[in-house]
Amino acid sequence: MIDTRFHHCTGPLRLSDLLRRAGHEPLAFELPYDPIVEGASDLADATERSVSFAGSRAYRDALDASRAGIVLVVPDLGGDHRDDQMRIACEKPYDVFIDLLEVLYPDDTRLTAAAEVHDAPLIEPGTVISPNISIGNGAQIGAGTVLGPNVSIGAGVTIGRNCVIGANASIACAHLGNDVVIQPGVVIGAEGFGFQLRTDRHRKIPQLGRVIIQDRVEIGANTTVDRGTLGDTVIGEGSKIDNLVQVGHNCRIGRNCVISGMCGLSGSTVLGDGVIMGGGAGTAGHLTIGANSKVLARSGVTHSFPPGSNIAGAPAQDVRMWKREIAAIRRLGKGDDR
Repeated sequence: MIDTRFHHCTGPLRLSDLLRRAGHEPLAFELPYDPIVEGASDLADATERSVSFAGSRAYRDALDASRAGIVLVVPDLGGDHRDDQMRIACEKPYDVFIDLLEVLYPDDTRLTAAAEVHDAPLIEPGTVISPNISIGNGAQIGAGTVLGPNVSIGAGVTIGRNCVIGANASIACAHLGNDVVIQPGVVIGAEGFGFQLRTDRHRKIPQLGRVIIQDRVEIGANTTVDRGTLGDTVIGEGSKIDNLVQVGHNCRIGRNCVISGMCGLSGSTVLGDGVIMGGGAGTAGHLTIGANSKVLARSGVTHSFPPGSNIAGAPAQDVRMWKREIAAIRRLGKGDDR
């Protein structure tokens, strides 16, 4: 969700006014009425006063289930009207949606200190604060938490009790639970790597989500966890992440997962509970690895796998098939053509 603790919204605005500010003529969209827009969201989290988008027919099920009051859709989806949902057909709904985001959330997301939080930080007694620490307005830090030297805590961030935040760590647009350990040099809540790729100039997609880190998570040194685009990047209770791991925007890591060093999770990867990833493994994004699966070191996961999978190789496959292929290649290398 877009949390206004981190990203100030200019709404509410009439849809026609919002379109004009974004450089679009409302008459071009043939609006049946002119509703109030209070913010933007993805389809899953939207409310009746949210604007969202459906960029292809693949969004149909999510669109039908969404509570979004206003949705920019491709022409193929424009004819399926609902009484409680205005569907605005356009050739490039995502382009228009980004234009609207830049009006609704004008404080560039790289300036997270511009969040609409004016209260002084709330720091419970018993917190240990080392030298040269920056704590933004509205941040909340629980008792027993230790902040190492040169830590940066952004505006609106919440950190639970009995946490350890190592030296030079940076945390923005995030909510942390209790007993969380963040090793030195970790960056949490930086912008996700989201661009509209164009031949002339790649366009940055606003990164307006959050990072949610649940209780007893440990994150190793120099790991990065990007915030979501519109939704949340989530790390589940009890999961352990090694050094030098990249967690992309909108990833969802289940409970008690173990991710070894040098792994990379591309955006919108979902790991079920208890997944174990060996060192240097990576995912292509927008895929799911089911609960209690094991991913061997250096694997390259390019599609989803069911719970209990044991996978290896690049592209990753069932480990038994991978071992057979390796054995066959070795036989060929020895001149055995059987």
